[in-house]
Amino acid sequence: MSPLSPLSRPSPPSVSPSSPSLSGPETACAGAAARPVSRGAGRPVRLALCLAPLLLAAGWAVANRSVMDEGVRRLVAADPWWLLAGAGLTCLTWVAAACARQGALPDPLPPGLLLASQFAAGAANHVLPGGLGAHAVTLRFLRGRGVPLERATASIGLYSLARSSAKALVLLAFLAASPDRRRLGDLVPDGRLLLPLAAGAAGAVAVAAVLVTVVRPLRRPVAGLLRSALADAREVHRRPRRVLALWGGAAVLPLAQAGTLACVGAALGLGLPWQHVVLAHLAAGTAVGAVPAPGGLAVDAALVWTLVALGSSPTAATATVLGYRLLFDWLPLVPGAVVLSALIRARVL
Repeated sequence: MSPLSPLSRPSPPSVSPSSPSLSGPETACAGAAARPVSRGAGRPVRLALCLAPLLLAAGWAVANRSVMDEGVRRLVAADPWWLLAGAGLTCLTWVAAACARQGALPDPLPPGLLLASQFAAGAANHVLPGGLGAHAVTLRFLRGRGVPLERATASIGLYSLARSSAKALVLLAFLAASPDRRRLGDLVPDGRLLLPLAAGAAGAVAVAAVLVTVVRPLRRPVAGLLRSALADAREVHRRPRRVLALWGGAAVLPLAQAGTLACVGAALGLGLPWQHVVLAHLAAGTAVGAVPAPGGLAVDAALVWTLVALGSSPTAATATVLGYRLLFDWLPLVPGAVVLSALIRARVL
């Protein structure tokens, strides 16, 4: 066969990156401009995300200056050792939340970054109501660790279910062991209010079921989410360590929060035994914990009312709840916002 036959056409010359045909002025300018433009376009967005938590924290502090001053004035005159114990229990809540988050997912997570994300989630909770800020931070953290969206969302649902169930079980145990449960009976709404609430909840569930059944675009993601949630729940409960982390962390979390309130009450001279304070915190948090109010304002109002019902004076109850909120939420707010900004800058979130 001849070297110049049609079946053996010479291959085109290979073009290297330094070939003159690709190094013209138009191509060089386009290649040089594409990369800096993409970097410059994303830099303002990252800077805004990093500064947003700090600006929100500063704005909140300026808008609530009188509350901050009053809380600081009362805490300065309080017993420092009880406040130190309350600060230790506050730190324990972040550890318990991190344990519960890990227990809700079969995949191993880096402990240090997981704990830092839960500390930063406390700052995000002051922006979005109903715990949505913490869930959003955790979702971003799990997505950054390579967890698929369905499994990350399912783990958040399992965490929320375990936390609410464990809190209800702890409350029932305290009610069964406490002789002061009759006083809390006055705070339970009567049947005239419970009936509309039950009807509203049933209507919301019915509407959600109809939407999932009728609207086809919702059917597939919801079905995939349910399948992923059931699969991960079965996998988690086959591992004793995950079960201990999930349910143990979910049970320790409300007890640590109630212990912080009891320590603040002891520091400020609330005048109630710690069992009553823990019972008041569990009852108020379970009753109105789902009310969509940023910063736990609805829980604080119910907590003051419950402490008064158990025998405390309104002034002491208000000061205790104010000190609890200052120690548990407001003091860690700025450090939590700094950690949140650092995690965003490091692209962990």
